[in-house]
Amino acid sequence: MPKTLISSLLLPVALLLGLPARAEENWPQFRGPTGQGLSDATGLPLKWSESEGVKWKTAIHDKGWSSPVVLGNQIWLTTATEDGRELFAIAVDRTTGKILHDRKLFEVAAPQYADKFNSYGSPTPVLEEGRVYVSFGSSGTACLDTHTGRTLWERRDLPCNHWRGAGSSPTVWRNLLILHFDGADYQYVVALDKQDGHTVWKTDRSIDFRDLTPEGKPIRDGDFRKAFSSPLVIMHEGKPLLISVGSNATYCYDPATGRELWRVEERKNHSGTVRPVVGHGMVFTATGLAKGELWAVKLGGEGVVTDTHVAWKVTTHVPNRPSPLLVGELLFMVHQDTGVVSCLEAMTGKLVWRERLPGIGNHSASPIHAEGRIYFFNENGHTAVIAASRQFKVLAENKLDDGFMASPAVAGKALFLRTKTHLYRIESD
Repeated sequence: MPKTLISSLLLPVALLLGLPARAEENWPQFRGPTGQGLSDATGLPLKWSESEGVKWKTAIHDKGWSSPVVLGNQIWLTTATEDGRELFAIAVDRTTGKILHDRKLFEVAAPQYADKFNSYGSPTPVLEEGRVYVSFGSSGTACLDTHTGRTLWERRDLPCNHWRGAGSSPTVWRNLLILHFDGADYQYVVALDKQDGHTVWKTDRSIDFRDLTPEGKPIRDGDFRKAFSSPLVIMHEGKPLLISVGSNATYCYDPATGRELWRVEERKNHSGTVRPVVGHGMVFTATGLAKGELWAVKLGGEGVVTDTHVAWKVTTHVPNRPSPLLVGELLFMVHQDTGVVSCLEAMTGKLVWRERLPGIGNHSASPIHAEGRIYFFNENGHTAVIAASRQFKVLAENKLDDGFMASPAVAGKALFLRTKTHLYRIESD
């Protein structure tokens, strides 16, 4: 994708978030300035290892899969004790790797169950000038002063049985902090006033969850109501839209009021997990945790638009953890268990190529694009860099000591990579 085109995508979102125009210097939320894994940065490293390209390496205590977010000279991320009883926010100096703040924000007397594959610190924070917004799902959401680390406000009264642990990251739009709560008991989207944390609007999911699986078996657990996806605010035809994936449906809301504009229903699959991407007048959304499908849905319409607005579907090698990546006319996605990457034509869904990445390991981290390259990070610490093109071409392979559960961040000419144990700044000399 030409740099000018990436810039045109980054700038409107940077303005919506109140960020400096040089979006390549910041990575303020999950999947970056647009929330879609695109970076305008140049000069990023291609090769690294534990002995090459590491500017600093900082140990992060306990267990957390949240991605690092970057603004100015600070990097923020979360972590939690293995049992979920103590929840932390950590700030790291971008230049030196020194820990600036390490705040225990919440103590939880009786943590909900979280799958061992998940962590109690999985949602990624959101950064803006002077403030960081941190969520641990129903265990607590807080706004901190980034200079002092002091808590400005907190909420602990947003109920949700997360069933296998929280995973959805918040997003900021204008004066609102928008969060998903898709659990076994409650399913809703809520917008908090980012200044003081009070509820501005709350919208329950409108789909009628059924008591039977598609095979006609009774639903005895929360998996068919649970979802992990993160909200995404976009601009379409001059209007802001909130794209929001729940279980059994992808929704579009008015972000100012929470009013549902339309939804597309997918009854065969459940537990929507990945963050969608948007382009060419469509939203590309993965529909479920098991046997998922990738749908291209035309933006617009009213009510239930399943029969009128689905442009195409892909049913094989669709990821349920790594989010897809839209680069110009091409859509890329990596299957979490096989490491197989599919390159599709975004307008038609036609397969351009499908190849297996080098390196053994599953994929949970979402890929990123910068400067004509796509970076894939697996759970064994292996990174494969390929060309973002119609031909499959591996440009580099890299390895760190531990694996990636968190998605990467980009700022300036550096990659900020969180493994299971450390945060790295990777940069060429």
